[in-house]
Amino acid sequence: MSADGRLSRGTKRTFIVLLVVILVLAALPVLSVVASSILASTYGCTVHEGYSNPCMIAGEDRGDMLYSMFVMGWLGLISLPFGMAALIAWTVALMIAVIRARKKANLA
Repeated sequence: MSADGRLSRGTKRTFIVLLVVILVLAALPVLSVVASSILASTYGCTVHEGYSNPCMIAGEDRGDMLYSMFVMGWLGLISLPFGMAALIAWTVALMIAVIRARKKANLA
């Protein structure tokens, strides 16, 4: 922490990396659904949660892969609330770090 009450560059970088990790991990199941839907739409295939449909991509049937990616969306019921909790914890930790930096600057 610097003498003027700001967070150090390393601390800022740590908080930014943690924020990106939290957001990516929480959103992965949703991104999987979006990716599978885009791929299916691009290649004229049908994808849904009921069962795997054949889908030819690059000369191979990728229907099972698209089905698995699409069904991964259900993990969002777990990852999104945990991501929100992690985001709240991240915000609290950031606030504590900023308050400590300001107090340290006032003491110096």
